[in-house]
Amino acid sequence: VQLQASGGGLVQAGDSLRLSCAASGRTFSNYGFGWFRQAPGKERDFVAAIGRTSGTPTYADSVKGRFTISRDNAKNTVYLQMNSLKSEDTAVYYCAARYYDYTLRATANEYAYWGQGTLVTVSS
Repeated sequence: VQLQASGGGLVQAGDSLRLSCAASGRTFSNYGFGWFRQAPGKERDFVAAIGRTSGTPTYADSVKGRFTISRDNAKNTVYLQMNSLKSEDTAVYYCAARYYDYTLRATANEYAYWGQGTLVTVSS
């Protein structure tokens, strides 16, 4: 499956931003998706994951209550709505996909497919 992330940009602290991840090449509904982020000089960290539908996603503690992951199976797109952004949210954000096995995964090496990343910069 091919993934194309978009929607990053420069925003101020407290602002909102929505990232999109368009998928192609395979049956979209067979895949679970995750968002990860990597700040300069740091490892790639888990942000959120979702299964076949938008129900019961999972989030990193650092974004819980501020970020929402969702998917539109009709548009083959996964979203990450980011509210109340903080300077520490600054990172390159990556979407990732794995064949869905009824579990949600928070480890990067469990995802087989990756998008190219989109940069989010939050100024304080």
